[in-house]
Amino acid sequence: MQERNAEKMISLSVRASKMTANVLKSAIHRFLAAQKNKSPKVYKGKQSVKRLAKSGEKLTNIEITDENIKSFSRVARKYGIDYSLRKDKSEEPPRYFVFFKAKDTDTMTAAFKEFLGKEMDKKKKPSIREKLHKLVKELAAKNKERTREKNKQREESL
Repeated sequence: MQERNAEKMISLSVRASKMTANVLKSAIHRFLAAQKNKSPKVYKGKQSVKRLAKSGEKLTNIEITDENIKSFSRVARKYGIDYSLRKDKSEEPPRYFVFFKAKDTDTMTAAFKEFLGKEMDKKKKPSIREKLHKLVKELAAKNKERTREKNKQREESL
């Protein structure tokens, strides 16, 4: 432990015509004061459960399925929710939990409403492959009708 502390270095540059002990002392005091005034890094969005718990607020959680994780992350980012994803491997298939701060429950509710609305819209819309299969069948039917009409016209002209 002491070896780690001994290896840390600080680089400090001071402009002075004559370096005295008082100049060095005042430079170090200014540096330490500036370090003290720095605010700690604020984490937003997706983070670990440990970091989320460090905020000192009560955490709540909900269960989510594997397919919805990516789309949920987009909505949570949009609403500015601090959350954490946790995978429970003890069950088969694994369960996923979303942990978030209890104060964010109203925001989380709004985000989930939007998220579920988007998911429902996706399920209602037919897939592109289904649309393509329908169009191919329709075109094949029209093509058969055209060939029949061409054959009728040729027979009439003879």
